[in-house]
Amino acid sequence: MAFWDKWFTSPVAAATPVKTLEYKGFVIEATPYKAGDGWQLSGTILKDGKSHAFVRADRFADKNEAAEFAISKGQLIIDQMGEAIFKS
Repeated sequence: MAFWDKWFTSPVAAATPVKTLEYKGFVIEATPYKAGDGWQLSGTILKDGKSHAFVRADRFADKNEAAEFAISKGQLIIDQMGEAIFKS
């Protein structure tokens, strides 16, 4: 099974949060992951047992910088979509 895990496991789901922020009743977890020679911007938004993972094309040389931008992106997603992020 480990062979298939590489292909079907999301790096966002597998990542450990680098930074967490409570914002407007949601929890934003910054979960940047190593991609090539940089850190890919990714995170998860949580509320009431529901989650929404996001990944953006942005890459950063520093893991903490990627985490800061992931928090900012999470706040923007919440401001623009609110609870609708959990509908699909």
